[in-house]
Amino acid sequence: MDRYAAEREEMVQRQLQSRGIKDGRVLDAMRKVPRHLFVSRNQEIRSYWDCPLGIGLGQTISQPYIVALMCEALELSENSECLEIGSGSGYAAAVMSELCRHVITIERIPELAELAKANLKNAGYSNVEVHCSDGSLGHSRKAPYDAIAVAAGAPAMPKSLKAQLRTGGRLIVPVGRSHNYQDLLRIRRLSDDDFLTENLGGVAFVPLVGEEGWVDPT
Repeated sequence: MDRYAAEREEMVQRQLQSRGIKDGRVLDAMRKVPRHLFVSRNQEIRSYWDCPLGIGLGQTISQPYIVALMCEALELSENSECLEIGSGSGYAAAVMSELCRHVITIERIPELAELAKANLKNAGYSNVEVHCSDGSLGHSRKAPYDAIAVAAGAPAMPKSLKAQLRTGGRLIVPVGRSHNYQDLLRIRRLSDDDFLTENLGGVAFVPLVGEEGWVDPT
């Protein structure tokens, strides 16, 4: 018996559908993924609240609405090959894995990369690869990708990530000159040299640290 099923259903209805999330596959994935397995034991009671939660080392698990919004904007299909930047505890990668064929997720902090691996294994997700590296540079070895999701705020558009998009692919990335506030952009690759950019609204993510992101504060 899943004691959190009712809370997930309430989350979907109150936090997602009421705020405009319409993609049925995304809503079903959010109903299914056990978010409580991706937070610490002392945060479990808050698993399905409408807020981000700390996962240690200055990082967070995004609020459910933001995860759903990004997944819907990625326009994922069952055959999509996806890249995620910023694994955190592995939750968003788990949601994406319900929607596409394969997910590669990149985490720069070794302890969190190991946490994401453990959480994903514990939750039964086998179509996700976790790598520890500089996410601002993407993962060129498996490129191009149908979809790329960046769960950290960049000071400018990372060129490496744009280059790793397949023609027709979508990149979702928060971009802003502040560590605390960004615009969530969707970049669609139209051809080798042409991209269409849409602004999906204001968001607040932790900084994207790396060669094509912010300088590591440590």
